[in-house]
Amino acid sequence: MVKETWRFIDSGNHSPSFNMALDEALLEWHSKGVFPPVIRFYGWNPATLSIGYFQKVEKEIDLDAVKELGLGFVRRPTGGRGVLHEHELTYSVIVSEEHPNMPKTVTEAYRVISEGILKGFHFLGLDAYFAVPKTEEQRNNLKSPRSAVCFDAPSWYELVVEGRKVAGSAQTRQQGVILQHGSILLDLDEDKLFRLFKYPNERVKERMQKAFKSKAVAINELTTRNITIEMAKEAFKKGFEVGLNIQLENYQLTDEELGYVEKIAKEKYEKDEWNLRR
Repeated sequence: MVKETWRFIDSGNHSPSFNMALDEALLEWHSKGVFPPVIRFYGWNPATLSIGYFQKVEKEIDLDAVKELGLGFVRRPTGGRGVLHEHELTYSVIVSEEHPNMPKTVTEAYRVISEGILKGFHFLGLDAYFAVPKTEEQRNNLKSPRSAVCFDAPSWYELVVEGRKVAGSAQTRQQGVILQHGSILLDLDEDKLFRLFKYPNERVKERMQKAFKSKAVAINELTTRNITIEMAKEAFKKGFEVGLNIQLENYQLTDEELGYVEKIAKEKYEKDEWNLRR
């Protein structure tokens, strides 16, 4: 049986506004039928704090710390909580809601797409698996997470190794298209991460940071091999091909496409009205 071909874009390191604009443009092009389903890998320059669509900046984020640390800042079009994009591989998947292999519900589609990430971890020799919240308390925590930090909160079909979260993803559906993007941590500076959020007092911050260590982990804490970004890209590209039963075809954006992405970045994702509005 012939496998479906999807496009693959490794767009390299870009500004936070460009990264969000390119995901939005790919969603739009796919909705218009001018672009097939696509998987994209990318990085961030500078390292960036991204926040979820519904987060309240004033209440949750320490913008002075973001500035002091020289980080970029952007609001994502997807939900979820704050993510420090630094030592990681970021991915996005853009595919129609009507695709025959995509379930109708958000959680089931999340599971299908995340199968590619699961296989990527396996190719790196890590025993990753899906964890599903089982208790009433865990399910309630999904509805009202106590923390503004993404990797501090459980979600449906979370990818875990040795009981700790190894990848954080978020999803939106617009114009009949699913956009799922997420972070696969290679290394993590916890002290830097916890400087970026507001807490009632220092004691609460320390308690949350301590609890965080038992809930989240970066790949290079789990293996004696030093997994580089190139090794991760190779493993997760292969993981998506196997997990989604597709073949990936490399694609370079045209100058015209890049110009359109830069326009969205400038007019939307570089504006305070978008980033600070809630």
